[in-house]
Amino acid sequence: MNDNVSTTALDADWWRQAAVYQIYPRSFADSNGDGMGDIAGVTSRIGYLSDLGIDAVWLSPFYPSALADGGYDVDDYRNVDPRLGTLDDFDAMVGAAHAANIKVIADVVPNHSSNRHEWFKAALAAAPGSPERARYHFFDGQGENGELPPSDWPSHFGGPAWTRVTEAAGENAGKPGQWYLHLFASEQPDLNWDNPEVREDFHTTLRFWADRGVDGFRVDVAHALVKDMTLPLRSKPTLEIKVDDGTDALFDRDEVHEIYAGWRSVLNEYDPPRTAVAEAWVPFTHRRLRYARPTGLGQAFNFDLLQAPFDATAFRDIVTRCLAEAEASGASSTWVFSNHDVIRHPSRYSLPDGTDGAGQDAWLLSGGREPAGDPARGLRRARAATLFMLSLPGSAYLYQGEELGLFEAADLPAESLQDPTWFRTGNKIKGRDGCRVPLPWNASEANFGFGGSPWLPQPEWFAGHAVSAQDGAPDSTLELYRSALAWRRTLQSAESLEWVSEPDATLAHYRRPNGWTVLTNFGTAPAELPAGVDASKIVVASGTAAGPTTMVPGETTLWIAP
Repeated sequence: MNDNVSTTALDADWWRQAAVYQIYPRSFADSNGDGMGDIAGVTSRIGYLSDLGIDAVWLSPFYPSALADGGYDVDDYRNVDPRLGTLDDFDAMVGAAHAANIKVIADVVPNHSSNRHEWFKAALAAAPGSPERARYHFFDGQGENGELPPSDWPSHFGGPAWTRVTEAAGENAGKPGQWYLHLFASEQPDLNWDNPEVREDFHTTLRFWADRGVDGFRVDVAHALVKDMTLPLRSKPTLEIKVDDGTDALFDRDEVHEIYAGWRSVLNEYDPPRTAVAEAWVPFTHRRLRYARPTGLGQAFNFDLLQAPFDATAFRDIVTRCLAEAEASGASSTWVFSNHDVIRHPSRYSLPDGTDGAGQDAWLLSGGREPAGDPARGLRRARAATLFMLSLPGSAYLYQGEELGLFEAADLPAESLQDPTWFRTGNKIKGRDGCRVPLPWNASEANFGFGGSPWLPQPEWFAGHAVSAQDGAPDSTLELYRSALAWRRTLQSAESLEWVSEPDATLAHYRRPNGWTVLTNFGTAPAELPAGVDASKIVVASGTAAGPTTMVPGETTLWIAP
């Protein structure tokens, strides 16, 4: 077993109120000048991460991959993509992180492998009905000659969720044959989790990385593993989950929790137990909580604030409900505003109020021109919202670059786009490349200090957001995050809060059990400090320098120490 295993994992509950920093490895730091971020690049920036004040890093997939979906098409679950380094590089990174008291969370992708995985290559070479094909979902097509997909199920990235293969073996060798299921890109065939071999192989994968010192796992599309493949396949022309009883054909089926009970047994083999957090886009609260039970993964992402308008009542209602839900499930809540799948929140907040998901897609498609945004307001709101979130009980998930106040790179040229959504929708939805552009480290260096010519082009305005431009600047977003995360460790206490004021559309005011008070003004005009608030104890402010004041500026959060 690797020596890194228990270096920093002294507290089994570290995850309950951790600040977790998501790293998209290909866009973080490039150590060898090939234009792609790598594992050694992460190691080179451990000092930066330690100074930032986070408790853990979550690495998006770093496994061998053709990058048909940014690394979420995995060729080998127990190796490192050679373009990103080696297993020795990974071990060195874990050791450096643990030496800096930073935990490591690995992304695991259980719903699908890549079409280059050895299992899928064996399935293509085998005949229908073979054990090799039983690891995936292969079905005969409909129509007179099987020329139609087995069902009407759509892919998340556009187009049908089925692809037909040319048979390589059996009586139909050389002819069009069966179809395989892929809820995402055609390069991502869905695994058959009714197959015991699949379940046991993932237990091996979890142990492989836990033995190398990984402290926890983020579980990609955790709600999608089990499908109802009973013939005839049910019609499901949209990906929306409309039932709350675990009987949807594709998502959030009750049987999925049998899988995670098995995972929990594996994770509990370690001392302390390894953690896990589910990415489960389930619209029904009581269903999502099942993933967060101590007998399952233990925690599930809460995307409610990410999807909420910048409004005091909405934020207050979400926080109150989610904290009660977390207590009921035995987990702690999770909070997030940005990640590798969504438009960065300063850009979302810069758009006109009421701009929905379709409107955001249209804005991206226009290159960020329509509707016209207000970047200053967007960043002001993003800083206030993040400071509000960092003070909440539970764990906070931050996405690389948000500490720099990065906006979405909305005007990436079409020829540079790589997201499969762009191609599978016939260039109608631009996709997620704009939040994945490599980071700017130094404004005066080539490629802003990232390394070689980056795999996605960096916009010129990145210069003003580079680490070098913000390091030491008192009012910079980077210094705001550093200050907030340092105070968070000092002030964090029990997993509860008390609302001090009555519900209000403008001002949110709450207090933690140790007396730490938080005020957020969601309006645009300054608001009077509530009675009893000692302005001399303001320690962090999202919009003005900390210090005595009688007003809360518009779209600003203040932290007041006990």
